[in-house]
Amino acid sequence: MDTYRTILAVVLSFAILFGYQYFFVGFGPQEVPVETTVEATTSTGGTGSGTTQIVQAPVPAAAVPQPAVLNPDAKDITVETELYTAVFTENGGALKNLVLRNHKETNAKDSLGMELVNSDDSTGYPLKFSWGSVATQDLLYKSSGADVTFVNGTAQLVMEADAGGGLIIVRTYTFQQDSYLIDLDVSVQNMSGQPLQGNAQLHQVNTPFQKTGSPADRFLFRGPASYVNGELSEVKAGDFEEGPVTIQGNVEWAGYGGNYFIRAMVPLDGAGNSYVMQGTEDLTYTTLSGNLDTLQSGTQKNYQYKIYYGPKKVKLLQELGYNLERSVNFGWFDIIARPTLWLLNFFYGFVKNYGIAIIMVTMMFKAVFWPITQKGMKSMKNMQKLQPKMVKLKEKYKDDPTRMNQEVMSLYKTYRVNPLGGCLPMVLQIPVFFALYKVLLQSIELRHAPFMLWISDLSAPDRLWIGFDLPYLGGIPVLTLMMGASMYFQQKLTPTTADPAQAKILQFLPIIFTFMFLNFASGLVLYWFVNNLLSILQQQLINRDTAKAS
Repeated sequence: MDTYRTILAVVLSFAILFGYQYFFVGFGPQEVPVETTVEATTSTGGTGSGTTQIVQAPVPAAAVPQPAVLNPDAKDITVETELYTAVFTENGGALKNLVLRNHKETNAKDSLGMELVNSDDSTGYPLKFSWGSVATQDLLYKSSGADVTFVNGTAQLVMEADAGGGLIIVRTYTFQQDSYLIDLDVSVQNMSGQPLQGNAQLHQVNTPFQKTGSPADRFLFRGPASYVNGELSEVKAGDFEEGPVTIQGNVEWAGYGGNYFIRAMVPLDGAGNSYVMQGTEDLTYTTLSGNLDTLQSGTQKNYQYKIYYGPKKVKLLQELGYNLERSVNFGWFDIIARPTLWLLNFFYGFVKNYGIAIIMVTMMFKAVFWPITQKGMKSMKNMQKLQPKMVKLKEKYKDDPTRMNQEVMSLYKTYRVNPLGGCLPMVLQIPVFFALYKVLLQSIELRHAPFMLWISDLSAPDRLWIGFDLPYLGGIPVLTLMMGASMYFQQKLTPTTADPAQAKILQFLPIIFTFMFLNFASGLVLYWFVNNLLSILQQQLINRDTAKAS
């Protein structure tokens, strides 16, 4: 294969990879955001000699919580389950803290559990409820006690607030010991002497789950996400920093997602038909709104939600339903990435080590592509043998390009060489590499997952600490350097038709790749390293067979 094509294929592949990450990370079908505002209206009507006034709540584009005047008598209620510890406050009936038990903030041994609510009194807390302007977000909800007791794995927290004007709001949280899902039932009761109008709104205050770590993190999506009308929508902060953005339709879930965790609200029975976002990347306010409802005097309306604050683990989310697994967005390569993730977890079930599972997945992919790669490598070997003849042809017909091309094609035909044969295996493997790249970068399974020796986190860059920090690197990227070395040896074994100038360019590719991989997740570097070793083995076998044949 012409070396120029090889270089071009490699450069284009990684240009596509990084261009894709920069411009389309998390890209998927997305609703066109529409800014909306609805003015408050008041209507009057009469029955008999009396006059009835219907108070219609305003439906704002987004209700940004203002710092509330906190009631000093409000209690905090703690809920302990097998999976998390949550703290609710009577101020607004909001969720004040939620710490995961099985996921840590960092990979340090003394690290605390992962905190999924990292706002404070000044910014407000998530899961506040309002009913138009009749019942605001910051009501004082009285609970029956400061503790929640589980009976047969289930517990409830009932909180009641008087919104004034005869409107009573009762919020009931239901918890399961072994599930991240929380049921939220909100009962709006009209005890006044007149009809009232309002729409249910469930509010979230969102800040990033964690500060960005490696430079690769900047390519990963974080922000409001929703599944509306059967399509995933991920809205970047730049789209709503200048004003509210609303997505309308059949909302199956809406929330705020990061690379590994999500805060999701699932409206049931039509409790949500629009999702509003505004704020900044560091502080995002979102509102899930339902239809405008009218409550006659003496009646009530119930709104039901499922709340999920937890890890973005595909299998777990699939079991929960509501299309929550679509929050794990592998983009264009989803069709390959999801089976790859399943395969990774399948192997992990046997070996209990994700590093070894990555090696096994790599070997399996290599085995699948082995016959195609074999043909490609042989084609390159044959091209190398024809190189002296091609040089003579080019010299002989240098003044007649048309005749030269005809003679070269005739040479290919005579020796049964496909000039594109060496390129085909690379082209076929590019989608697989991209899919595996997305899996290894986004799967929570690899977060803090150890491999061996100094590699204690397959989602973090590879570093061997030597007692002091090296400039820029911190520690020694041993695995990355081994990957670069393996690429160098692979290059030495691979047949080339390059002229001296092209050969010098090829010599720099291992160095370039090594620098590119310095801050990649060590799981991805491990894949590339093992793939290189298998390619070296395959090339050695081909070289040996060729030597025997000659």
